Amino acid sequence: MRDEWEHAHTDYTTPVQRQIPASLAESESDWRHYLECSTPNGWLICNNAMTEALVSGKPMYLLHTSKDIDAIRASGELHVSTGCLVGALYCSPLASQGGGLRPHNLGAYLIRTKPSATPMVFEVTPDAPIPPKGVDYLHLGAIHLRTYERYQSFLTPAENDQLHHALMAGLRGAAVFFDVALRNAVDCATPASTFIDQASDAVAHVPFLGYLYFEVLSEYLMLHSVVPETKAYAQAGELNNWLYKRLAFAAVDGMGQLFDLARFAPRHDRLIQLTECIEPGLGQAVAEYVRRRLSHLFARIALHPSQDAASVSFQGADLSTLRNAAPGLIGQMIFRQIRYMPRYRQLYHCFEKAKALEAWDYWNSEGIPTPFNGILPKGEIGINPVYPRSTVRVWTAEQDSKGYLHPDEEVTAVFTPHLASWWAPPRQRDTRHTTDGP
Repeated sequence: MRDEWEHAHTDYTTPVQRQIPASLAESESDWRHYLECSTPNGWLICNNAMTEALVSGKPMYLLHTSKDIDAIRASGELHVSTGCLVGALYCSPLASQGGGLRPHNLGAYLIRTKPSATPMVFEVTPDAPIPPKGVDYLHLGAIHLRTYERYQSFLTPAENDQLHHALMAGLRGAAVFFDVALRNAVDCATPASTFIDQASDAVAHVPFLGYLYFEVLSEYLMLHSVVPETKAYAQAGELNNWLYKRLAFAAVDGMGQLFDLARFAPRHDRLIQLTECIEPGLGQAVAEYVRRRLSHLFARIALHPSQDAASVSFQGADLSTLRNAAPGLIGQMIFRQIRYMPRYRQLYHCFEKAKALEAWDYWNSEGIPTPFNGILPKGEIGINPVYPRSTVRVWTAEQDSKGYLHPDEEVTAVFTPHLASWWAPPRQRDTRHTTDGP
């Protein structure tokens, strides 16, 4: 169990240690070197303001936007959410500057796009320098699978049958693309236009691919952008989060109502158009980057590290075989199928609290009061609600004309190991979607 959580965390200040499947054309170290040394903003991967604040051991100031400050005041409790941080209060960094607290560009985005939310400032005083180890939700598949297997009895026989049929339909629908991706990962290149169109079609069968596709593009934009906005954020030690936010909202209608990356599936020509609209100079190379990077990450995320990517095939494989060969993929598929079951409101705390408890135990043992999203250190950072060796104070905040925040009223509230309720509405049926799931 601990090995799985270690595998799901990344420390960009140390050499790569994660085990990966055999036969991949490029190692994780190869990619790390390329991203850090051959992209305009790669130096920010290990030399960014958030990492420096973590390892300093000094008090950290974090921004959280609350939709219901009155409920927090009335209950005296702070609850955490799931998502990319598993079980932490979602925040972004604040930098002490000019007599106020300057929001990270992610925080500035959140304040601007959530005008009805209340900005809150958290002061976290750690007991020691914090290891800069971030959790990568793309690598949580094996944990999702193990959690389902442990609590499978919580589903009715009909629900388990429905889940099985949905998994098999999804795997059958995407198997050809999965094998194409593995062949590309072991250095048998497919034309980028064909690869991306196949990936787009496969998202309808396996929605997790939409998340992977989006994160690859987010990485490309943040690391390669050279517009003045990005350069200004880089001078402050920050990757530019506005780029991928613009991408998501331009690519998917209604993303503002429900941020659902299961619907993120631009085809090749649309991908180039979207990229050029965000930054014209990035359109030419984006397709080939996605082909190489998505193939490599898919092999690493989907397959068990003991596997040989050159010998695995999804076409014709049964579910038992794939649970052993590709637990990361199967776990991600199960996790997202269960989320859209009619009874998920009742099941949510059973499955998600189990994972949160493990994450909290791992973070406590590693000395991590403030976990962050480790796909890249882009400013998505949270507060561990049960860390016993740090102190946390919280205030509501006022924003001045320069955009800086100033703590206003201190809030008397304590963190509790309670997950805020979460529910996703039933997914609209896509005419291309052939699974039997909801």
